[in-house]
Amino acid sequence: MSTPPEMLYPEMLYPELLAPFDMHAIMRDGRRLDHAEAASKPLRSRPEPQPRGAKGHGKRPIDQAEAAARFIAAPEHEKMHDERLWDLRQKRDREMHGITEWEELRSLASAIKEHTLTHLDEYLEQFEANAVANGVHVHWAKDAAEHNRVVQGILSDHGAKSLIKSKSMLTEECGFRPYMASVGIEVIETDLGERIQQLDNEDPSHVVVPAVHKLRTDVAEVFARTIGTDPANNDVHYLAEAQREATRPLILAADAGMTGCNFAVAETGTFVVCTNEGNADLSANVPKLHIASIGIEKIIPRLEHLAVFVRLLSRSALGSPVTQYTSHFRGPREGGEMHIVLVDNGRSERLGMEEFWTSLKCIRCGACMNTCPVYRRSGGLSYGATYSGPIGLIIDPTFNERKFSNLPFTSTLNGSCSNVCPVKINIHEQIYAWRRVLVARHETPLAKRVEMKAAGELLSRPAAYRAAIAAADVALAHLPRFVIYNGLDAWGRHREVPHPPKQTFHSWYQANRREKQ
Repeated sequence: MSTPPEMLYPEMLYPELLAPFDMHAIMRDGRRLDHAEAASKPLRSRPEPQPRGAKGHGKRPIDQAEAAARFIAAPEHEKMHDERLWDLRQKRDREMHGITEWEELRSLASAIKEHTLTHLDEYLEQFEANAVANGVHVHWAKDAAEHNRVVQGILSDHGAKSLIKSKSMLTEECGFRPYMASVGIEVIETDLGERIQQLDNEDPSHVVVPAVHKLRTDVAEVFARTIGTDPANNDVHYLAEAQREATRPLILAADAGMTGCNFAVAETGTFVVCTNEGNADLSANVPKLHIASIGIEKIIPRLEHLAVFVRLLSRSALGSPVTQYTSHFRGPREGGEMHIVLVDNGRSERLGMEEFWTSLKCIRCGACMNTCPVYRRSGGLSYGATYSGPIGLIIDPTFNERKFSNLPFTSTLNGSCSNVCPVKINIHEQIYAWRRVLVARHETPLAKRVEMKAAGELLSRPAAYRAAIAAADVALAHLPRFVIYNGLDAWGRHREVPHPPKQTFHSWYQANRREKQ
């Protein structure tokens, strides 16, 4: 007799979304062998427009709370997003418990990254020398602008007018596609999620599943508008096949291909790209020209270290044992040409930040996003940055302290992000550290600074604090509701103010414990 699905997935937030049990699923120790697909079935309720992300206003601070409120106000999107990502978190936990040495792997991965980052100059030079010996052209870029110019120069030298690329957060960080469009070069994303976002003129909302915030009805609308699919057909197989049919001719006709990089091995001068669709292999092998954009923090010392990270990456990201494709690139194929662009873009500066340099350990698995209660309910685009969720809160201010000054405050500091990080970055502690830095540098709103200063003065005077508490309790008990719930009461906008207690702890202690000491 098969095990009921509700017994296999007892932690589901919304059991009514659980898909029918698949009798043909591969089982292991009485449990389904997980892959990247969701365990929840599609929502079947009234359609609603997809909420858009944060509204940018130059270098002014991103208002994540406003964008999050719009996402939460779209219940179908909010519920799906929350459930989908929690599904990935549960799968990660099941895979973790299936490996006895999981914590040892995390500690080893963290130690490898820490060693590499503290000897980064040596390993970068070693990687460059070995890559050149393999027949690869190696370039260096100090920032996003130089990265884009270097790639443009390579394409110009080859007369390339179209480029296919696999998913790369570094190129998103560099504003690569808009720059290429400005110089007349067409860039085609080959990853399904990235292609959806490209066609909808949106940034990715997650480092692994870029279009996770979209319902299938949203994708159907995008494809109907851009590649001519049936707007009434939102079947996922139909949509995926239609996108494939529309994109394959572009891939076959492309002049150049680009990939990112998950890990670059200094010992061999090789690099590895992990995907579930094989799109990196298409981008690297269909055109004769292959360009790889690699952040300098992606270096690891030896080939034997790669196995540690490969075991951690997909399990942490999607809860699957391994990615479908783990592609190793050593040098150009026969008759072809390979270029590597090693990009700094603020990483060296971050390496010198005493409290924040370990954020460079990140392997872009997205596990911290999948577990974060704020990210799951507010959507990745609400952060208004390339990197969202907990890891974004500690990376983004290193790019623009003022613009992303609000982000470190969009966290509960519950520590779940640090607990699931495969390389043991102390994410929640760094979020708190960024709050201290931003307050000290006056990068928080004036109203908040005034409020916190007043609170500090009050909390530092016990007698004044007790008097204020007593006055507040009296006010809450007797004032009319419209006086308490007004525009100045941020707490009361989304929740009920707690009913005042009959007695404070201090008064109870004075009456019951003080004389017994």
